Amino acid sequence: MRVLWLAAILCAFVSPSLADDQKIERMVAEAHRVFDEGAIDWKDEPILPKGAQSALVVGDPSKAGVFIAYLKFPANYIIPAHTHPFTEVVTVLKGQVGNGFGDKLDRDKGKLLDVGSSFMLPADHPHYLWNDDESVVLLIATGPWDITYVDPNDDPRKQR
Repeated sequence: MRVLWLAAILCAFVSPSLADDQKIERMVAEAHRVFDEGAIDWKDEPILPKGAQSALVVGDPSKAGVFIAYLKFPANYIIPAHTHPFTEVVTVLKGQVGNGFGDKLDRDKGKLLDVGSSFMLPADHPHYLWNDDESVVLLIATGPWDITYVDPNDDPRKQR
């Protein structure tokens, strides 16, 4: 009888542990995704000037917390001077992207960055971007994500 009692107690402690392990394995399997540029479901990005597209990787930009997204820009693209409420980290994945700080786009004061380069954009610090050829970047930021254009006339949400 003691053996059965001991076995029952051990099962009570082991079963939840095994169940937790299985739950974690299922969560990892469901969350595991591979992102191949050719298979990305690009969507127009209304917060940026016309032509930009985005694809959300992780998180929700409309909610508090970290999110990761791809942004694709067509050739000869410009994002006029703007700020964000939280710090961002941008990594160039394809093409070259120009980045500069200030209230007005000035390519001479900015820097053209190659694939593999990353840059940090501090919260509430005016900056701008440009390219010459199609480019793709990976954006890591904190939501809720927003953009405030230095010149309100540059805001595409007011132009549509």
